[in-house]
Amino acid sequence: MFGPPQVDPPSHKIFEEMGSENIVQLLEDFYDELGQSEIKSMFPEDLKAASRKSAAFFIGLCGGPPLYHQLYGHPRLRARHMPFTIDERAKDVWLNCFEKVLVDSKEKYNFPEDCLPGFLNFLKGFSPWMVNS
Repeated sequence: MFGPPQVDPPSHKIFEEMGSENIVQLLEDFYDELGQSEIKSMFPEDLKAASRKSAAFFIGLCGGPPLYHQLYGHPRLRARHMPFTIDERAKDVWLNCFEKVLVDSKEKYNFPEDCLPGFLNFLKGFSPWMVNS
C-alpha cells in the first residue's frame, strides 16, 4: 500500500456536538479499555497521557482545531506504529475496545447518533493500514 486507505473521514458534526471535553473523555475511556485488553503491552504505562495525545488527533479529525499537528507535528501514523507488532488480532482487539466505549455514546459523550455508523466505518476502514505483521 502506498498511502492511507481512501475512506471517508468522520463527520465534523461530531466535534460540533461533542466538543473537546467529550472527545477527551471518550478517548480516556477507550484507553482504559485498552489497558484491560490483551494488547495493553503496546501502550505506555501512563494511559491518561496517551489518551490525551490520541484525543488531540481525534479532535482535529472530527472537525475541531488541529491540536495534534500544533502540539506534535504531522501524525505519521504508520511510522509511529511500526515499532509494534500489529497483526489482525491486535487490530480487532483495538476495534473491539472502541466499539465497547461507543455503546451508549450519545448519553455518555453526546456523540451524534447519526454520525456513529460513519465513525465506525472510518475506524474499520483505516485501522488495517496499521497492520504490519
